[in-house]
Amino acid sequence: MSAYENLRHFADSYGLAIMMVTFLILCAWPFRPGAAKHNNAAANSIFEGQDDGE
Repeated sequence: MSAYENLRHFADSYGLAIMMVTFLILCAWPFRPGAAKHNNAAANSIFEGQDDGE
């Protein structure tokens, strides 16, 4: 088998599985138990330095 066929076989089988597992981990990452504080800090970071009173 040529290198192309080996890489194609890897991409069609194990590569797809690795990409799917990576995708699922990245989708679940913000919902882990200790992430609430970091998520709130990231969501409110755009408001830092702004005054509410005019």
